[in-house]
Parts: sequence; C-alpha cells; structure tokens
Amino acid sequence: MNDSWGVLSRFTAARIALGHVGHALPTRALLDFQLAHAEARDAVHAPWDMELFAREVRDLGEEVLVLDTQVCSRSEYLRRPDLGRAVSEASRAVLAGVDAGTADVALIVTNGLSSTAVARHGGALLREIVHGYRSRRLRVAPVFLVANGRVALSDEIGSALGARLAVIVVGERPGLSAADSLGIYLTFNPRQGNTDADRNCISNVREPDGLSYRQAADKLVYLTEQALRRGLSGVGLKDEQEGELEGQNRRTRIESDSSPDLH
Repeated sequence: MNDSWGVLSRFTAARIALGHVGHALPTRALLDFQLAHAEARDAVHAPWDMELFAREVRDLGEEVLVLDTQVCSRSEYLRRPDLGRAVSEASRAVLAGVDAGTADVALIVTNGLSSTAVARHGGALLREIVHGYRSRRLRVAPVFLVANGRVALSDEIGSALGARLAVIVVGERPGLSAADSLGIYLTFNPRQGNTDADRNCISNVREPDGLSYRQAADKLVYLTEQALRRGLSGVGLKDEQEGELEGQNRRTRIESDSSPDLH
C-alpha cells in the first residue's frame, strides 16, 4: 500500500493506514478491531485473583490487608462509581484497628476498570515501588488490596491511617489500543473531599509497550519525596525530574572540565 500514513503507523498503536477493500475495511483490520474490543471487555469483567496477588506482595516482605468497597457486584461497580470510592462498614472497622504508626505512605492496589492490567503488571510494578521506597527510607503502611475501587478510595484509607500521603495503583479504563494499562495516583494529605486537581497521575504503565515498571516507580518515588517536602500534590506539584537530572549532569560536566589534569 503506497500510503504516506503507512510510515507513521509504525510509531503508534492508533488505527491509521488501515487500507480498504471497496468501501469496507480489510479482513485483517476488522479482525484486529474485534479482538481489541473483546480484550477490552474481558479486562473490565474478568475477576481479580486477590489471593494470588496477596501472596506476591507477602513474598516482597510486606504486610497485606484486604478491604472491600461498598460495591456488591461488578455490574454495580460499573453503574455506581460512588460506591467504589468508599470502603464497607466492615472494612472501616478493620481500618480503625490498624496501627500504621507514623506512616509516610498509604499504598493501595485495586483492579479498577482492568483486572487484566493488575494481574499482568501489578506484581512487578509493586516490587519496583517497594524497592524504591525502601531505598529512600520511606515508611509504608500495610499494603491494602481492594477489589472494585475507584481512585478517590485512597482518600478515605489514607485519612483513616493518618498517612501523610496516599498512593493507589489502579487498572485504567481499557481502550482499543491498550486493555492492560495501570495508573498510579498520588495525593498529599489524603482526606475525603479531595478532587483530581489534588492528585498527581502516572499513567500507561505496561511494560514493554508503555512506561516500564522501573521508570514508573522512579517517577513515583520522586513525586513522593517532593510532595512530602513541599507539602502539596496535584496541579501545584510539577514533575521536574528530568530537568533536575539534566542540571545535575551539567554541574558534573562543569566540575569535571574544571578539575586539574592529573595525568
């Protein structure tokens, strides 16, 4: 196919340069679309094996607690987003009995809108996050696993624990180019009533096609330290990590150029 869009199609998962057969799509393009649609539906409706995931987290040496939202079924979760933003009464009692000490971070994992994303990438991503937090001596409360949760769920959990900051790893809404993408949301001073403007988001975590686990964890650790130091998150906290690294490299080059020649 002699189409100038064909060259661009090598650099994006977007559906461009599909060609045509008469007025219709070629069979391959049609089948690819139907497969992507089926994978997106499966990601939303597939159950999350929390027991298996909990074992993976315990293997990292972390304590795990399982909570429930007010959602009674996956169908209700899709119809009532508000119920996925709050824990059940039984889980509130569990939270009330948790002694998180002086935790810096409340870390939560939920399947959100893609159980496929958490099952495929969640364990590896959490390993990098835990390693990054440990290396910076950040204190993390027990890891909470909550099925059918929404992002704002982190406000209630973080507030109940008295954590300075809440981080939630969530399966993102699947699309026709990615059904297994994870998102990470960070909120300083978690409390009910926060809005999306109060959060920072790291999205499209799905190695090897999106952000790698190490890159996502490094960015999260950077934002965590900046949020704790500055006392804010969201629109007031910018990701200046690359700029700071560039400045450090520039200073290193200057110092190296100005050092005496010892050879």
